[in-house]
Amino acid sequence: MTRPPAPATALLGLITLAFISLGLPDGSFGVAWPRMHLDLGLPLGVAGVLTTSVTLLAGVSGFLSGRILARWGTGPVVAGSCFLTGAALLVAAGAQGAVGLAAAGVCLGCGAGAVDAGLNGYVARHYTVRHMNWLHACWGMGAAAGPLAVGWTLAAGHGWRLAYVVLGGLQLSLAVALWFARPLWAAVPAHDPAARRRHAGGGPPLDARSAAGWISPALLFLYAALELSAGVWAASVLVVGRGATPGDAAFATAAYYGAITGGRLLAGWLGGERDPGQVLPAAVLLALVGAVTFALAPAPWVSTAGLLALGLGFAPLYPTLMHEIPARFRPEDTPVLVARQTGAAYLGAAGVPAAAGLLAAKHLTILPWLLAGGVLALLAGLRFLEARTGERRAG
Repeated sequence: MTRPPAPATALLGLITLAFISLGLPDGSFGVAWPRMHLDLGLPLGVAGVLTTSVTLLAGVSGFLSGRILARWGTGPVVAGSCFLTGAALLVAAGAQGAVGLAAAGVCLGCGAGAVDAGLNGYVARHYTVRHMNWLHACWGMGAAAGPLAVGWTLAAGHGWRLAYVVLGGLQLSLAVALWFARPLWAAVPAHDPAARRRHAGGGPPLDARSAAGWISPALLFLYAALELSAGVWAASVLVVGRGATPGDAAFATAAYYGAITGGRLLAGWLGGERDPGQVLPAAVLLALVGAVTFALAPAPWVSTAGLLALGLGFAPLYPTLMHEIPARFRPEDTPVLVARQTGAAYLGAAGVPAAAGLLAAKHLTILPWLLAGGVLALLAGLRFLEARTGERRAG
């Protein structure tokens, strides 16, 4: 196997750290909030408003990132976005009320969407699908490390502010490293998208204005909505709807998120040479089996097995759909599609779980079946996208 050039290896290390850093704020807030809202004199329910607002801002930032990246380049935008997220954590650490926390949320949302789009687009053009899956698994590691850091400072009596100072300092240090590494981004050769299409069966690329150019972001919207909704509401379904113990529900939810992270590591190891046209439908079918099992589950261990299968099926979807953009679409449309898919994923994560909460208040037990229906719709959309790609390949 050919060894990657030194700039590619060095930059991949920094990108790995960037993906880990993307996950740090996502998991930290929920652990800090029970103490944070008391210190800041805010109602407990404000967390939902803050989370949704930050996610919506990240979605808008993701949609706009195509033009920003075209104007300034990936290296400066990623470094600047990482600086914004680090500054957001430090502002949150010093916040004395709602205004400070809102300012932190604006910085965090704007930075997260742009850095997400920039990293995904660059990795799709310059690295393999194996790297993409591994890097998204690193996001999961960051999302797990953030709560541990906050939990440790709380348990040690240092409070949540110290944790945010440490996490913000780490983000700013990474931003400095990324800024000085700007020449590396241009030194790593891009893959030839035409060669990737020939490997997949040939045919001209798709247009961003085609039906596929909108179905692809719609799939990311639906995927993000389903992934987060399952994680947010699974424990409530088990405890409130089925009488499971909080411990069993916590274990089942942890198994779900662990399966997503572990599945991406596994997909990176196994899926480097496999046709995504075969991997993606098989993964969604596994997720459908998991969703139906969870909906029918008569016992906690069956629910856990269903969530485990659901997480494993979900694992390769986001990274693989991102990585396939240069192989499906015209080179000049790649930044547009990356921005659309990034923004769509954030919007799905922001809106649908909250809407599911309104439904859960009166019809909690129907949520697992809606989850299964959503996975079925995901499979249908994926089949449509593959059919459109296949038509072009056949042409």
